[in-house]
Amino acid sequence: MPNFFISAPDVEQHPFAYGIYNAATSLLAAALFANFIGLGALAHDAGFSLGWVLASTAFVWAAPAQIVLISSIHAGASILEAAVAVTLSAVRLLPMVIGLLPMMRMPKTKTYELLLPAHFTAVTFWVESYRLLVGVPRERRIVFANGLGTGFISISLVATALGYVLAGRLPPLFAAGVLALTPLVFLLSTAHNGTRFVDRAGLISGLILYPLVAIVLHTGVDILVSGLAAGTLTYVLHRYRRRRRVDPLDELTDE
Repeated sequence: MPNFFISAPDVEQHPFAYGIYNAATSLLAAALFANFIGLGALAHDAGFSLGWVLASTAFVWAAPAQIVLISSIHAGASILEAAVAVTLSAVRLLPMVIGLLPMMRMPKTKTYELLLPAHFTAVTFWVESYRLLVGVPRERRIVFANGLGTGFISISLVATALGYVLAGRLPPLFAAGVLALTPLVFLLSTAHNGTRFVDRAGLISGLILYPLVAIVLHTGVDILVSGLAAGTLTYVLHRYRRRRRVDPLDELTDE
């Protein structure tokens, strides 16, 4: 998203500010803002306080997990049951953390220096980090990632508070619609950024398998089942292609 009023800070001199700048000017920030307006409205309607929902945005920092938390507690679940549900929801982010942190780590990097980037790793942060980190010197990447994550969470906190205050004035259909906006943007961003065969094959197979699994199997965890099946299928097909060397350029890019 172009910004005609503020120039980008120098990444060498001010990597943290550069991260905040990229969060504020990211196209995903608009979707994130709308998404958390809906979340704030949901928390208001469920009877939670503004301080509680702001704390959930800061510390849980993943709208799907926050929806699980709000819904489960509002439905009468115990704290332990809600915590287990949120943990299971957050497991999907573990592969993103595993894939992203090595891009920041250096031989002398301490483990505690990676704790904040690990906390920031939700889908928005992951998508933008993969796009931007290659242009940031490795020794500046952790500070840049902290700025990027701080920017995204700050936007989310403002949107959460705004949605909470406006909850009584938001049509229910609008509040529900904005919660669906972010997954749609993620899908389009993934499709745009997937340049290799393996990326596109995984996305397409997942889109095909999910409705089939949901209609035929009714597992209750249809996204998990279809994701594992699509990922496994894509991996097998990718290994087969590498062995056959059908696409030498793809072979080189994978390495």
